[in-house]
Amino acid sequence: MNPKQTILVLSLAALAPACFAAQRVADLSVTQQANSAPAIAMAQPSASAPANGVDTRLEALGMGDMVRITVFRNPELTTEARVSERGRIVFPMVGEVDVAGLTPAQAAQRIGDRLRAGRYVVNPEVTVSMMQVNSRQVSVLGSVVKPGRYAIDSTNMRLTDFLASAGGIAPTGSDRVTILTNRDGRPEKLEVDVAEIFRSGDLSHNVSLEPGDTIFVERAPMVYVYGEVQKGGSYRLEPGMTVMQAIAMGGGITPRGTERGIKVSRVDGHGGTRRVDVGLTDRVQADDVIQVQESLF
Repeated sequence: MNPKQTILVLSLAALAPACFAAQRVADLSVTQQANSAPAIAMAQPSASAPANGVDTRLEALGMGDMVRITVFRNPELTTEARVSERGRIVFPMVGEVDVAGLTPAQAAQRIGDRLRAGRYVVNPEVTVSMMQVNSRQVSVLGSVVKPGRYAIDSTNMRLTDFLASAGGIAPTGSDRVTILTNRDGRPEKLEVDVAEIFRSGDLSHNVSLEPGDTIFVERAPMVYVYGEVQKGGSYRLEPGMTVMQAIAMGGGITPRGTERGIKVSRVDGHGGTRRVDVGLTDRVQADDVIQVQESLF
């Protein structure tokens, strides 16, 4: 071996460790990237995860609902339609469209896809707005300001929401409310003291309602005042009300009346009435009739 060959062999021998080390670094980098890839994929949020906690079932279209459909820059396609018993609406050019169970946004997307597929409108921008909800309603009856049927949705679904929609409990209405429900074919009756919800702050009794439920507000227990009072009539019986308080609701005793001449007719346990003598601080009962008599002197 000549001197030049000897120098070349020595140079290659010196470079071999460095090349081997570089190859190890490259292999290690590739291995780390491969191991880290699944972790990165797992960290990404699922596409199917809901964006928020809104129950879309309470926003879905159903049979009998009235909707208004508009297409941007195409006012001639504006349509008002009713969802049929088959869950469909009829829209110009595309015909019947199944919308039952869809939210307004989903229904708009479906109509837009039909318009695009038929090449009726280029890049249609469709809007579906609810005009009247008939498929999911709760009935509010009894002693409320505005009895009727009210739509249920994700923002209007609890007992107090519907009482507010009905204008609140009437002055003659009771704080005790009856709710009739039908869950899975099982009728159920609930009794809720609305005033107690606010007194205790226990919101568990502010129940969520479902389509078809009925709220009934009973008439409050009454007490009747007549005779020598300023304003005789029937008045709501408040908890712990005394004879004096009942007379005060009637405007008080007239100058011709007397506190010594107060009589109460009270319902007995046999369906009749009996006269009882009471004092001003005695408590009255439901359906008591208080008579303030005229003074003899």
